[in-house]
Amino acid sequence: MEQGTVAKKTDKGFGFIKRDGQDKDLFFHANELQNISFDELQEGDKVSFEVGESPKGPNAVNVSKI
Repeated sequence: MEQGTVAKKTDKGFGFIKRDGQDKDLFFHANELQNISFDELQEGDKVSFEVGESPKGPNAVNVSKI
């Protein structure tokens, strides 16, 4: 499990996580949120997640608010 901060959230149901210790932000989709709704999640919130693979590259899966 990795940790990071929600860096950007769009109004289209996805956003990006700034990974602790990494330069590149990681994409996440609202479908990958665990125990929190997309509307409850805010930019700046600390989250934990796993890194998965999608056809477009790495993405965050099993995202939970810390």
